[in-house]
Amino acid sequence: MTYLRYAPDIEQPAPDEQETIDGIIQGMTQQSQTVEKREHHAVRASHAKSSACVTGELTVAAGLPPELAQGLFATPGTHKVAVRFAQGPGETLGDRVSTHRGMSIKVFGVPGEKLPGHDVETQDFVLATGTTFPSGTAAGFLRDGTVIGKSTGLPEGVKSAVSSTARNLNKVLHAFGTESAMADFFGHPYSHPLADSYFSQAPMRFGDYVAKLGAVPATQAQRDLAEWRLDPHEDENGFRHATVAFFRDDDVVFELKAQLWADTERQPIEDSSVDWPVSISPYRTVATIRLPRQDAYSPGRVRYFDEVMTFRPAHSLAAHRPLGSIMRARLQVYRALSDFRHRENDVTAENTASPESIPA
Repeated sequence: MTYLRYAPDIEQPAPDEQETIDGIIQGMTQQSQTVEKREHHAVRASHAKSSACVTGELTVAAGLPPELAQGLFATPGTHKVAVRFAQGPGETLGDRVSTHRGMSIKVFGVPGEKLPGHDVETQDFVLATGTTFPSGTAAGFLRDGTVIGKSTGLPEGVKSAVSSTARNLNKVLHAFGTESAMADFFGHPYSHPLADSYFSQAPMRFGDYVAKLGAVPATQAQRDLAEWRLDPHEDENGFRHATVAFFRDDDVVFELKAQLWADTERQPIEDSSVDWPVSISPYRTVATIRLPRQDAYSPGRVRYFDEVMTFRPAHSLAAHRPLGSIMRARLQVYRALSDFRHRENDVTAENTASPESIPA
């Protein structure tokens, strides 16, 4: 297999991209203001409701082939990590509104050249359920985000109905051997968060190469959760309760996998709505994330994860620079919305440099 090399000119920004990004920031800030007015508190503009806030270790596999031994993964060894699991909406909703989920990973003790503005030895990976990002480009997200923004002020019952419709649509599509990234985005199954796989959805530099990342459940106990389904009418915070209960009794392990870029036509850099076929380039394990059994929702730690700590694609090694239209937008949007949230809550944001800063 021949894998394609990274070069600065593989990205092709649209001429009006900055104007588009400014529009995204403006629209999402307005959404956050609407939510703040209702909740009397500013929350994350996406993935506001956490399910677990945990710590553990990431171990880079030994003996990786040259194309995988890149960037953070060039040297075998173990790093401390902080991981936040959360529901998708940028507001605190009951679990009847089951949309996409997120898994944010902060890796500590990572030396090397960083992106501008990132001045501590960490690497963040911000992942979500679904192998693609449905909007595809920043312009697409601005268009779709306008629709989402208009729905922010609607009653929760309406959002639950939309989620249910999208979830049922994807069930029908699955019966015919296909699926809709947009339907999953708005109507993810009532599955267990620790049985889900999570993906970067858009590409990033991978040292000399380019890749998408995925985190896949790796223990039998997690795989045994595959058929678990929440009844949200019995517990509106059931995803959190199920996740915390699992962490109380079991270790959680994910394999971190890289899917390398090998075909410019079928694996586009700029359009993240296109699924990169695994028949061209499969996901291959580069590291293991082990999260030991622990109190996954202690009050001090949750406050720190939810209110103080920041996870951003821009917290990155130069060797893992986010690529493509959606990722370039995220480099600016995450910071702007984080600044708004911390300013409104009168909380000082922290680009956490050490796991010792995290409360027990």
